[in-house]
Amino acid sequence: MSFKDIEIKTEYRSGKSNVIGDFYIPVLSHAVKYQRAVGFFSSTALIQIARGISELVSNGGKIQLIVSPRLSKEDIYAIKTGYDRREEIINNALMREFKEPTSYFDSERLNMLATLIASDRLDIKVAFTEDQNQLGIYHEKMGLMYDSENNVIAFSGSTNETENAFISNYEVMDVYCSWQSDFEAKKVEQKEFAFHLLWTNADSEVTIIDFPQVAINKLLTYKRDVIDKTVDHEELISKPQQPSTIIPKNVFFRVPGSVSFDDHPYQLEAINKWIDSGSIGIFDMATGAGKTYTALGALSKLSEKLDDQLGVIILCPYQHLVEQWIDDINKFNVTPLVCYSKYDWKKKFKMLVSDFKLGVVKNFCAIMVNASYSMPYVQEILSSVKGNLCLVVDEAHNFGSKRLQLCMLPNFKYRLALSATLERHHDEEGTNSLYNYFGQKCITFTLDDAIHQGFLTPYYYHPIVVSLDEDELEEYIEITEKVVNILRKNRDYDLPKSAEMLLIKRARIIAGARNKLSALKAVIEPYKNDNNILVYCGATKVSSDSSDDTSEEIRQIEKVVDILGNQLKMRVSMFTSNEDPQERERIKDSFAEGKMLQALVAIKCLDEGVNIPGIRTAFILASSTNPKEYVQRRGRVLRKADGKDYAVIYDFITLPRPLGSQAPSTNRDYELTLFKREKERLDDFVRLCENPSESYKLIDEINEYYQLNYIGGNDYGI
Repeated sequence: MSFKDIEIKTEYRSGKSNVIGDFYIPVLSHAVKYQRAVGFFSSTALIQIARGISELVSNGGKIQLIVSPRLSKEDIYAIKTGYDRREEIINNALMREFKEPTSYFDSERLNMLATLIASDRLDIKVAFTEDQNQLGIYHEKMGLMYDSENNVIAFSGSTNETENAFISNYEVMDVYCSWQSDFEAKKVEQKEFAFHLLWTNADSEVTIIDFPQVAINKLLTYKRDVIDKTVDHEELISKPQQPSTIIPKNVFFRVPGSVSFDDHPYQLEAINKWIDSGSIGIFDMATGAGKTYTALGALSKLSEKLDDQLGVIILCPYQHLVEQWIDDINKFNVTPLVCYSKYDWKKKFKMLVSDFKLGVVKNFCAIMVNASYSMPYVQEILSSVKGNLCLVVDEAHNFGSKRLQLCMLPNFKYRLALSATLERHHDEEGTNSLYNYFGQKCITFTLDDAIHQGFLTPYYYHPIVVSLDEDELEEYIEITEKVVNILRKNRDYDLPKSAEMLLIKRARIIAGARNKLSALKAVIEPYKNDNNILVYCGATKVSSDSSDDTSEEIRQIEKVVDILGNQLKMRVSMFTSNEDPQERERIKDSFAEGKMLQALVAIKCLDEGVNIPGIRTAFILASSTNPKEYVQRRGRVLRKADGKDYAVIYDFITLPRPLGSQAPSTNRDYELTLFKREKERLDDFVRLCENPSESYKLIDEINEYYQLNYIGGNDYGI
């Protein structure tokens, strides 16, 4: 096997050459020795080193590796103050750079390297510079490869052995072959001599020490009894992060090295309590508190406990949430079967569950939307499964609906509900069904906790008072009277459908109050040159021209886009359920950059699960009386982002009439009902904001207007 049989270029440049396919794979497959000065040490760099050496290993080859420790400012200072601590600090610096493998292929690469160390076929040394009791970094990047005929290839240049260098960065690598010309032979000799001086600690500018035993011991922890011979060496080279689609033994749901629950003890506490409760329970966690990772950590612990004999079904209410989950599940070394209309999944799902029932596979994971899960086809397949089944339900308050209550299969031995707002608004039966099926809460981590512990940003709250126009108030009172009459006749029954429809109509009057649009224009104008703005609209219509009784109605969101885009000349986009996933991602990227897009105008699709952490200023035109909605909307706005120290929220509070007008003499109780519902939200926002005095002043003004201070405080009537 000779290098002379390979076509080798003198230069490999990003965009014009495939360094992996054109150079590393063919050259290393013919090599018997590999010498490399790789730059900074990290276990991920070692993983990249392993991308290509499987053929060299089968050739009986050996590797000599020189690495440099990644020293922090604190390390350098500590060395200055105590020279005798040098090796201890280098040890610590190397150990910091160990990260657990995040996929099956990564674990196989580290297994291979650990096996080579154990068999004395891989030797690692550490290089650094010293000058007046101060350590520096050795960062030369060069390599040498030898074949069985002693032909030598030398290469040098900007390329590090990292995935970024191979794929993302613009890199240049020069290559010299000992047999090509006298010039190249001379270059190869120079590189050989330079490496020899380094390896033998004979270079006066660089100090070389043996790789610390503690780091060797750490590497050896990745060694298993055998290397997986079924894995093709090109897969080990070309798939740096993607897990195997066939889950190997002992790697079904494992916490990756990039995830640590030690930094978030409440997450670890929730996981342990869930396990101790028979793996049945509820994670009641605020937006931003890490529900998804905590759930995947819990699955990892359960899977390990059950020797990976586990079937997992994960449910989400919406398709975009499924797609977000997939990325996180992959990090935990599992490739789920995705089950909703975009995918051809039904036959695959049936076969997967059948294989699990027959013992052909030890485990499986499927993720689906609630609509797919509730299909009779899926229910029939799952209801026949015995053994270790686990159901994880995201945004679990949705699972308490009457339709999904019928799908609470008893053969799920393990159950986990995730929600920031589990209690269903005005649905005690649905809420009780959730507790009966999922058990008790393993953790309650509130929005208050998330803000005060730094997982969400603090916020400033500005209530903006708007009032109903006269005709809107008349219609509001008329509907309220009808609802009261219906309820008087049906005191012992659930809310009649006729009353429910009237209440929806009344809520739309409040959400679409005409005066909100002029108030929005006035309050948002000072922000017209800013970025990262969000406007929440109601799912309602408004008059296209409030001065014209014959004007057509248009959606509130369309009118808001017109105000921002056409009147204020802002760069704005809708963000609704009408945009497909690709368009949403494009919008999110443009919004995050701030150059192409200043503001998003949304209705409901941001309420559950969509992450846009860059939002700094929010204008909430409409909120229902359901705490779930306004709690989740606030959580979206408070997501942390680089350079985001706090958020600002403008909340449009709807009152029956202007505060300066004559106080009502009739229908006073009906008007107070509206204020009561708005005040519940106002109180909740004020409780956690940074500027409560502004809102307290408003509350005092409203209390004075309606003389609430004199008639029993917060008893506002019907």
